[in-house]
Amino acid sequence: MLVASELGNSPWVVLSEGVEVQTPLTVGVATVAISFLVLVMWIPLRQPLGLGTVANAIVIGVAIDVSLLWLPGTGDLVARYALVIVGIALVGAGSGLYLTSFLGPGPRDGLMTGISRRSGLSLRAVRTGLEVCALTSGWLLGGTVGVGTLAFALLVGPAVQAAVMALAARPLHEL
Repeated sequence: MLVASELGNSPWVVLSEGVEVQTPLTVGVATVAISFLVLVMWIPLRQPLGLGTVANAIVIGVAIDVSLLWLPGTGDLVARYALVIVGIALVGAGSGLYLTSFLGPGPRDGLMTGISRRSGLSLRAVRTGLEVCALTSGWLLGGTVGVGTLAFALLVGPAVQAAVMALAARPLHEL
């Protein structure tokens, strides 16, 4: 939804887009490749893999490429901002749903939960830090940054933490 809004991509898509600019990969293929690189970062965190981890690493990249074919662009600025807001809310709610299902977090969320568990920092603080790092790296590689990118980077961490807290049957440190 953020890509379709043309107000800036989510920070991880900015990173994937930057990789696309620098390589022959599509945004979706770059997303899958980055997902597997992020999984390597789990090793020192001792973050366990699950079925959801592998599915997320592959499905998200494919879903980006497919949904971009179906989502219409819009010239209406109000509708474009609505896409940003709804996109952030859906990522927060979706992350909360699958993180609390305990089938294994996706690569980026597992990095978030692993760092949070090991450091004692809140999910929102860790997620915001990871989003800012992805945004900066992607921008330096040539990815598209806009107001939607900044909104996502600053708001998705609190949205994920709120959804997890609302849905969790177990304490956050067990994620």
